[in-house]
Order: sequence, then C-alpha cells, then structure tokens
Amino acid sequence: MIPQIHKQGSHTLGLLYYLYGKGTHEEHVDPHLVASFDGMSPDPGRDKAATKKDLGQLLDQPLHLLTSDQRPDKHVWHCSVRAAPDDPILTDDQWADIARRIVAATGIDPGDGAGCRWAAVRHADDHIHIVATLVREDGRRPDHHRSGKRAQAEARLIEKELGLHQVAPGDGTAAQRPTSAERHKAARQGRERTAREELRETVRRAVAGARSDEEFFDRLAASGLLIRKRAAPSGDLLGYKVALPDDLNKDGEPIFYPGARLAPDLSLPRIRERWSGDAPASRQEDAIPTGPGSPAAARRGTASAVWQALLVVEHSNDAVVAAHIAAVGEVLDALAKTSAAHTRRELRDAATAFERASRSHVRAVRGHDQALRQAARDLIHGGPALGRGEDGATTAMAIDMLFFLITAAAHWHARKGHAQQAEAAARTAEHLRTAYQAAAAQPLGILYQRGRRLSRPLLQRQTVLLREALPELAEQILAEPGWYALAATIAEAEAAGHDPAALLSDVAARRELGTADSVSDVLVWRMRRTADLPADASHLPDTSAAPSRSAARGTTTKPSAPGRRRSSDETSRKPL
Repeated sequence: MIPQIHKQGSHTLGLLYYLYGKGTHEEHVDPHLVASFDGMSPDPGRDKAATKKDLGQLLDQPLHLLTSDQRPDKHVWHCSVRAAPDDPILTDDQWADIARRIVAATGIDPGDGAGCRWAAVRHADDHIHIVATLVREDGRRPDHHRSGKRAQAEARLIEKELGLHQVAPGDGTAAQRPTSAERHKAARQGRERTAREELRETVRRAVAGARSDEEFFDRLAASGLLIRKRAAPSGDLLGYKVALPDDLNKDGEPIFYPGARLAPDLSLPRIRERWSGDAPASRQEDAIPTGPGSPAAARRGTASAVWQALLVVEHSNDAVVAAHIAAVGEVLDALAKTSAAHTRRELRDAATAFERASRSHVRAVRGHDQALRQAARDLIHGGPALGRGEDGATTAMAIDMLFFLITAAAHWHARKGHAQQAEAAARTAEHLRTAYQAAAAQPLGILYQRGRRLSRPLLQRQTVLLREALPELAEQILAEPGWYALAATIAEAEAAGHDPAALLSDVAARRELGTADSVSDVLVWRMRRTADLPADASHLPDTSAAPSRSAARGTTTKPSAPGRRRSSDETSRKPL
C-alpha cells in the first residue's frame, strides 16, 4: 500500500472537480465519499442534492477564522493511498478506516477534537484520495511535518493487519516516482515509460564507464537528449538538465529535468565522484579494446572483474562494498546497452531493477571500484555483441558471474537492513536468471553434444575424477543435464595442459554454489574463464573420442597450480 503526499494547492474546489470527474481517460468510476472529518459531509457522488461546491465550502470554513493575511497561500493538503496490484479489492468501510488512520498518523486530524477538516473520495477499486484544509478548527496550523514518512509507517501497519502485500520500508534514497500526470501523459503519447523514466535510463547509460564531464555530455548528446548546463559566474560547470525532444509542455517547449530529480546519484557532483577515483593511468584511451572480437573480450574481462568483486562484497568494509555495488549498476547498464536482442530486454529490466539497489545511506568510497568501472567502459567501447559464437558465449559467462555478485549484494543489503535494496537486488537476479537461459542455450548445447560423444573410458575416468575432486557435489552434478557440458570442458582443460582435478577443486571452492540452478553450468563457466578456454567451443576440433595419453597408460597427470598451463612458456602468460 503506497500513500503519496502531493504538492499543496490553493483551490479545494478545483481538486474536488477532478476527484469527482470522469478522469483524464474516463478512468474514474462511481466517485463517492467513503469517509470525512465528521462522518456527515455532503457527497456529490451519491447524493443528488449535494454539490462539489457544498463540500468545498464545508472543508474551507476554518479559513474564515483567519484574517486574509493570516491565511496560508497553499492550504489544500492532498494524499492518495493506493493498494498493490495483487491485493484484494477492499470495501468502502475498509478504505474509510484506512483514511481515518492516515489523517491521524500524519497530524491532519490527530483525534483531539480540533483537527483539520478532510474528506476521502474513492473513484477506483484500488485507491482513495484524501483532501484536507490545512487550518484546524481552533485556527492553528496542523503539525504535519514529515507527513509522508508518517503515512508510510502507518501503511506498513495497515498492510500487516489486513494481510495485504507488504511494501519494503524506504530510506529516502529512492529515485522520485513518476507522477500520475506523467503516467497519463505517457499513456496518451503511446509511450511504454514516462519521460522521467526514459531520461533516467539514458543518463545512467551515459555515466557507465565515463571518465570526464566532456565524455558524459558527449554521450548524452549522441543519445539525442536536449541538454542545458548551469555554470557559475567563473564559468565552472555546476549542474545540468536534460529533456526528450518530443516531450513538450502546453506552450510547446521541452520539459527539462535536473539530474538530481531523475535520481539522487545523477546530480553532477555525485556523478563526478565516480571518475574522481579513477587512477590517472586508467584514463588512457589506448586501453579501449579495438578490432575484431572486442565485444567478447570485454565480456570476458567483465567476468573476471565481477569474480574479483565477489571477494570484496563478501569481506570488505561497508564503504568499499557500497562503491562496488554502485559500479555493478554501471556494468549492468553497459551490458544491457550492448547485448544482442534475445537478451537485451531482460538485461535492461535487470539494470532498471538494480538501480534501486545501487544506492543506500552507506556512502561509497570511490577508487576501489576501478576494475568494474573499467569493465563497463570496455563493454561500451567494445560495441554491440552478436548473440552467437564467442560473443554469445561470453555474454552467458558474464551473466553467470553477475548473478552471484548480485546475490551477494542482496545478502549484504539484507544484513544492513536495506529492505528495498535487498528486494531490488533479488528482482535483478531473477531477470539475470532469465537472460542467462537465453544466452547460454546455444553454447552449452554445443558443449553438451561434445560431452555426449566422449569415449566411454574417458567419461568414466572423468566421473572418478569428479568424485575425488568434489565428493560432496559429485552425485548432484552427475544427475544434472549439464554434466556432459562440464565433462567436455574438463577434456578441453586437460588437453590445454591443465590439471583438471586441481582446477575443479579451485573453482568450486572459491564461491558458494547453493543459489545455482545448475552447479555444472556454473563450473563450466568458471573453468573456462580460469583456464582461459574459448567460451564458445563450436569452432574447436572435436578430440573427445579418445582418452589422453596418460589415461591410456593408466597413469595420472602430475598436478600443477590451478588454472595454469604446464608448458614451457607458462611464466610469460598473464593471468586473467
């Protein structure tokens, strides 16, 4: 249940005409009074003898206790209370009780016999509107300071008592919701989202991996936004506003939104904090990947950066963790912008959901998140990825790693009592799960077929190896369809000179696997990343029909360091 305090107004009658009217799109059905300050107020919706003017005059009578210079300019208080979409339809009596509790909790009518006059109007199944005059019966002004937070707290109690959907309590770090007027305008224009929401996403994507004011504003301009910059007399840039070219006001002028009104962390000073922590060496533009395969290289680099970030989120101090979580938002935005069509929608929804999880009252200390910000930058400059081949397979690899990092972020938020952020991170993980399934189907299908073609002696040897390396997980993995893809990966790793048993133990031990739908899938991507194997195996020669030489002799491979080749040039190889 969401109570929303609207801007104070000066025309009670005008608001009543809207509440009792047909609505912008004939959406108001059977407008009528469900409760009022005295329980006897005239109802223009159900009583033909009553008029809106009668109700407005009754509500405004306390204004006459004051002289003209004592009357507040904005005396109309307006609060809407909306149920969740999955809540049952409440009765008028239930809505009346909710209205009385909200006006009491907010200080509008605290129950002392001299509160403000108010009325609650219902014109839809799922919500009511409360209108009140901000002058008490004794001529004093009501104590309605922080009425929004007080209404939210009361709504949480109402949800529990009525068995309604329980909304996670906020902490004041959420982005401003679109107003009803913005939503109706978007519907009239045939937009899927409001202008504010489109601008927020576009600005977020422009920030991802950016390193300067110039780069940020160049990206905004390239995306087609109108930009206004605010400068000090000295010429120093202080802020900015953005607008959609086709989002116009009644005078035909573009409607501009300051960055801070899109989201708390999109003001120019907060944006600058992101690149203020970048090391000078990382600002060199020659670090940008170029040439064929750049999207795949960027995704493989992203998987490595996310893998390392997991350790930070699990073990570092709060300020550093907050910086990494914020940087993950940039990675998601960059990945959504550059991924193929069959994963783009879910990744965009994941990035949108995680936007709420990227902010909390724990202030981020920038600089420690450079690897993730560089990953976002590489994704942007790597360009759009194909949905097949190495591009598609490394996309699945990156999403798989991100799923575990997002899950770790959800756990961190939950431990800190950040209810909305934890919930948002959990929603993000579900979108990533769906995106992963789309991205991984083709490359894992190829690995599955290669695994099915393994010779029986080799497959049996790998089964023994799995049981020895991962005794607690082996039977679960062997029962999964993904076991054959893992078996093919083990064969490739051994052919490349790695010790498969040590490699398996290493990748399984580093991170938890309890949240994985398929443990074998997770191990496939971890092994391929750690062993530097191609993510896409479709172009590799199929050598899986025969066992290795050491297996044919009945001997075992001499162990070496996990994830490292045993060739003579191993000292020259750079780790991922």
